[in-house]
Amino acid sequence: MLETLDAAAVRRWCAVGLAALRRHQGEIDDLNVYPVPDGDTGTNLVLTLTSAQHALGMDLDTSPEGGATPHGHALRLVARGALLGARGNSGVILAQILRGLADALVATPVVRGRALAGALRGASAAARGAVAQPVEGTLLTVVAAAAAGATEAASDDLRVVARAAAGAASRALARTPEQLPALARAGVVDAGGRGLCLLLDALVEVVTGEAPARPAPERRPVRPPASAARETGSDAYAYEVQFLLDAEPAAVARMRATLDALGDSLVVVGDDPPPGEPGTWNVHVHVNDVGAAVEAGVEAGRPYRISVTRFADQPTPTPPPAPDGAARAAVVVAPGAGIAAVFAREGAAVVPANPSIGELLDAVRGTGAARVVVLPNDAATASVAGEVVRQAHPFGVKVSVVPTRSPVQALAALAVRDPSRSFEDDVIAMAEAAGACRYAEVCHARREALTVAGPCRPGDVLALVEGEVHLIGGDLLDTCTALLDRMLGGGGELVTLLTGADAPAGLVDAVRAHVTRRWPFVEVQAYAGGQPHYPLLVGVE
Repeated sequence: MLETLDAAAVRRWCAVGLAALRRHQGEIDDLNVYPVPDGDTGTNLVLTLTSAQHALGMDLDTSPEGGATPHGHALRLVARGALLGARGNSGVILAQILRGLADALVATPVVRGRALAGALRGASAAARGAVAQPVEGTLLTVVAAAAAGATEAASDDLRVVARAAAGAASRALARTPEQLPALARAGVVDAGGRGLCLLLDALVEVVTGEAPARPAPERRPVRPPASAARETGSDAYAYEVQFLLDAEPAAVARMRATLDALGDSLVVVGDDPPPGEPGTWNVHVHVNDVGAAVEAGVEAGRPYRISVTRFADQPTPTPPPAPDGAARAAVVVAPGAGIAAVFAREGAAVVPANPSIGELLDAVRGTGAARVVVLPNDAATASVAGEVVRQAHPFGVKVSVVPTRSPVQALAALAVRDPSRSFEDDVIAMAEAAGACRYAEVCHARREALTVAGPCRPGDVLALVEGEVHLIGGDLLDTCTALLDRMLGGGGELVTLLTGADAPAGLVDAVRAHVTRRWPFVEVQAYAGGQPHYPLLVGVE
């Protein structure tokens, strides 16, 4: 149990909240009937929070600047990551809620109950202010209720306030069909509000050590069409337009007015730069004139990562055929196009990095096999894969997870597959091969930090062995060769090298030449992996 919300608790909250959203992603997608019934709110919330967790994971700074507390710095990272990765209406509003929390707590020395209540009030106000035409019965209503419940608790006990906020949000969620006719007609609660309730329950779990026992909302009886007023404005627009925008606040205000006249579901959230300086904004709107919406962004500043979705073009999923009881398959998560091609040549079905439960389950079922092994290749996806094991069972598919933490371990596991063995024995052999492969990655430090290998500065080259920083260098090639010497000093017969998207030309050839010269009896295999952030991934078997 926690008495204060520290940086470690913020990181756990993000991880537990993301896991909860992934578990309930399909459920939330099914609830999605407002603003349009496009069935993607759960997916959008997962993608938004995945971006937030990625921002946390990429930051190694232990000494925040600008007067931010460690927990405030962590919340800023979460908010910034969510802003850049926000998807859809609910994702953009969630990013603004996280920003409101970060702004309120960034300089608060100790976060107890009253500070959390004040932060929730600020988050609610920030979210409502970002929406051009706020509608009750939505995520905005649920976050407002959470703030009110936290305030009414009138306590400085963090656990009491967190429970009060989550409970009030849950009760408000149950009332959303009474406030929004579209929800009443479908007999469901608001999808975005359901996602927020899961995040608040995750906060309670982190703070108290106990997960609230709260069942999923049940569908209500559907109102007959004659007794429900038509929800105006939502289905009048055919396109969803979303983009990131670098612009000054004054220009954004003018753009907001233009977009408000063009369509509905307008949400604009940003990082609130100093007056006169450009900031980054996430813009979401439903329109009929896509060109005019984009042009409004161009007039305001620099729009990028522009996405346009035509609601009528959303495909109707076709259920996969019944699994073949005699067939087996492998599904592998790949962080880059190059390594994805290597996995495909090994006969595996490939899923892009950071998959949702639904995406991974679709890949498993898409193999058509009744026995499937999943290789997640990172710790976060391992939890998703664990849920897929349960989700696949009702479809007659047995899924086993080999807990790989790197693509090089997945290559080692795939190399020992043998269809002549029983599925269970094959999984054991793959797990043993993966476990016998030591893995490492090389990247560049983004901030000053104190690591187990000593202090690092921005631009330093970091060599991590199985997740722990072992070497800090100034030159990429020198650090890579020193890393191989250290790993091979403990033994090894095969080295696998995966070069990243930003690896300089000649890096892998130079590393291979060093290994051949220094360790002449070691075999080297190299592939263009194409993974981001890591110029080189290394496996030693």
